[in-house]
Formats: sequence, structure tokens, C-alpha cells
Amino acid sequence: MTTTEATSPEATSPAPLAAPVDAPSPARGARCFGDGDPLYEEYHDTEWGIPVHGDEALFERLALEAFQSGLAWITVLRKRPAFRAAFAGFDPEVVARFTEEDVERLLQDASIIRNRMKIEATISNARALLALHEQGRTLDDLVWSFAPGGSRAPEGGTPPDRPRPATFADLAASTPESVALAKALKKEGFKFIGPTTAYAAMQACGLVDDHLATCPVVTSR
Repeated sequence: MTTTEATSPEATSPAPLAAPVDAPSPARGARCFGDGDPLYEEYHDTEWGIPVHGDEALFERLALEAFQSGLAWITVLRKRPAFRAAFAGFDPEVVARFTEEDVERLLQDASIIRNRMKIEATISNARALLALHEQGRTLDDLVWSFAPGGSRAPEGGTPPDRPRPATFADLAASTPESVALAKALKKEGFKFIGPTTAYAAMQACGLVDDHLATCPVVTSR
């Protein structure tokens, strides 16, 4: 996984959130990822793979996934509070009104990832989200329509059953559903969300549950 910021969506192939397919599989009884870092452990245990609903929450997740492109997820996770402050809590109504002055302000903010393309994509995506609302549609319905099996997980519920990966080698970087989701988002004007980033978002937002079979999150259920 590269440690430099990407310059274009096509220039990187980010691994799914915090679970790079070329990483060694954890020991039996260990978390899929995150052991040893309290922030990472909490994210793994309480967020990753849990269904996320609501346009503002999904907008934030998609934005952070775009910023993660080419970087380790822990980098973004540590900066998440700063991102929330810099982007008005990811309120799309506010972010959509950001101007070039705001872009320059964000480029000077060392507490976030300072990448012009990613910053501008986030602003553009806020506008694309508002355009969906003007059509009487929601990002929630759009994203969740690509859950495997076509079923929508209830708030706080579980995603559709699917074969559980035994090792990281069983995890795909993208799937037909993530390819279709990325294409649909692009059609609606969303930027910097390719099939790999879309799949990472699907994992993070609970459209799929990719916790490994030996992960304590799974074995404790």
C-alpha cells in the first residue's frame, strides 16, 4: 500500500479498508486488522461492516474513502475529526457552497490530507448529492440498491448472507456490484469513486460483511 497521496483516481489501486489483500492473515482469534491500536480496534469492532444509512453519513464515508485512495486507512481514521471540522461535519448543504477560497483554505490545513483533486471532488460530490435530492432521490437508496442480493439491510441490521472469507486472499479488490455502483455514482456526477474505492465503501458501510471467519467479531455472534 503506497504512502504517498494519489494524483488521480486512475493512478492508485487502494486496498479495501484496512484489509489489504496482500497482508498476512491474522492469527486465529485475532481481529482482521487493528490489534494493538485502540483507535483501530474500536473502528474494527464497532464500525467496519456495520450498516450505515442516511445521506450525510454515507456522504462522509464516500468522501473519506476518496481521501484514503493510495493511503493507509489508519491515516484517514486519525484525521477524521479534523476532516469533520474542515468540511462542516460533512453537511452536504454547506460543503456544496464551498468556493475556491475554501479550497485554498483546505489546501493550507495540515490536519487533513491536502490533495486538490480530492478536495474538489468532495465539494463536487456534495453538489451531486443535492442534485439527487432535487430529483426526489437519496444517496442512501442509490448506494444500497447495489448491496449483493439486492436487499437493503435495516438500520443496525446485518447485510445479506454471503460466503465469509477465511483469509485476506479471499477478499476481492472490487466486485461486479462495486463496478456497477461506481458507474452509477459517476453517472450522477460523483467523482473520485472507482470500483475499488466503491468496494471499500461497501465494506465499511455494511453492504457486505468481510470480517474473516476467525475474527472475534464473527465468533462472538
